[in-house]
Amino acid sequence: MDTFARDHLPPVELWPTIEFTTPELTYPDRLNAATELIDVPVAKFGGDRPALRTPAGEVWSYGELLTRANQVAQALTENLGLQPGQRVLLRSPNNPWTVAAWLGVLKAGGVVVTTMAALRTRELMPIVERTRPSIALADDRFAEDVQALPLTVVTYSDLMTCARTKSGEFAAVDTAADDVALLAPTSGSTGAPKITVHFHRDILSIDNTFGRHVLRLDQNDLVACTAPFAFTFGLGMLVVFPLRAGACALLTEAAAPAQVADLVEQHGVTVLATAPTAYKAILRDGIDGKLAGLRTAVSAGEHIPQEAWQRLRDRLGLKVIDGIGATELLHIFISAAGDDIRPGSTGKPVPGYRATVLDFDGNELGPGEPGRLGVIGPVGCRYLDDARQKDYVVNGWNVTGDIFHRDEDGYFHYHARSDHMIVSSGYNIGGPEVEEAVDTHPDVLESAVVAKPDDERGSVVCAFVVLRHGVTGDAAKVKEIQDHVKQTIAPYKYPRDVRFVESLPRNASGKLQRFTLRKIVEDEVLR
Repeated sequence: MDTFARDHLPPVELWPTIEFTTPELTYPDRLNAATELIDVPVAKFGGDRPALRTPAGEVWSYGELLTRANQVAQALTENLGLQPGQRVLLRSPNNPWTVAAWLGVLKAGGVVVTTMAALRTRELMPIVERTRPSIALADDRFAEDVQALPLTVVTYSDLMTCARTKSGEFAAVDTAADDVALLAPTSGSTGAPKITVHFHRDILSIDNTFGRHVLRLDQNDLVACTAPFAFTFGLGMLVVFPLRAGACALLTEAAAPAQVADLVEQHGVTVLATAPTAYKAILRDGIDGKLAGLRTAVSAGEHIPQEAWQRLRDRLGLKVIDGIGATELLHIFISAAGDDIRPGSTGKPVPGYRATVLDFDGNELGPGEPGRLGVIGPVGCRYLDDARQKDYVVNGWNVTGDIFHRDEDGYFHYHARSDHMIVSSGYNIGGPEVEEAVDTHPDVLESAVVAKPDDERGSVVCAFVVLRHGVTGDAAKVKEIQDHVKQTIAPYKYPRDVRFVESLPRNASGKLQRFTLRKIVEDEVLR
């Protein structure tokens, strides 16, 4: 009834090629992803099986999750007047009510707008302006930043109170397979997040590709993942894949690497998904023995170093599944598992996808030649009303911004990112966004942000800062600027390395030469 999302899709001629090349990727015209994710598993596996657990001991069965998802759908439609096609913003860390809310929105025919609980009002505002949600469902602890936004805010405590008055019986809206179900913002490498659009069939497609052919969960698995639901990597690992398999997800709101290892050991986790940073930290601290109960480990967000991969294999017999995905394609599309893994490479295209390496004119390159990664599959880039669609889609290929080469056997090997994105501990951090936050400090004239290579995190944010005349650049000022950034944007984006300089390098036309700054930090690491 609300056609905003469909009306603001890019023109079809700018879409990437979409292919359905395996039997699992055949869908009926009418499809509601939430029904497939919770109603079908309840019918198939029974309602008494545990679906969601928390470290505090809370357990939701499949039947309870179905009831609460239906109650959320009832509250949205009966009390809040949600119409099919309207957007609902979710703001919460990973917990059971967020899963129920996510499913409930889809059952009601709504479109979920996923956001990270760490984002501040100024980061949420452009997302709201782009997606125009009418309702926000927010965890009470994280509601303050959405109160100033132009939409109806419902806290989880109010949602729970309303939901408990409902019957828990709800017939999911009869959506089409290609109706919009999810709007997922990217990390905003240029300071303005792109809004990726995903259909109901796309949500199932990530399970029918990576989930079914690489991850291969079963009913006995307990899955843990450190990524938030707002990262589509976390959404897949903790919601889509476990529910489709009849498995259980252990939901943690936040956990440092040492805590992750403890949770794996204490709760009997069998499948862990996290960033290479966590695996490296666990190895560094000598607590990798706590991962001995894992049958599967997944690494994504950045390339896992071969040395860390080999140590986990040699010490635990654990062959970590590496993979590359993108918000634009919803989840992982190049990977390998078990004996198909070739250490040092990311893997091969997951069944249902094909990939190539392109030069900067869009021509395909041969084996051994590094270039831009191009991918085609059942899911592809569709930005919501954004001219950057033309940059991401080239001759039908989704061009991810990653530099790879392909070897003679078809394995893909990662080189670097081709844009200003800083990948730190698995988080994508837009350099221009951090610069804007630093520049709002009253003592800063201008700044430039680059990635500094780091053994633990892959990269860290390094800020070169020019202070106004008369201000001393000392350790106290470093901390002051760091704290200012943490209060301005999501805290994980703050510059861990702050350097004060007299001026920033620019060319004759005044354009900032970030490559000069990048070379400074890279040369330091090499020394």
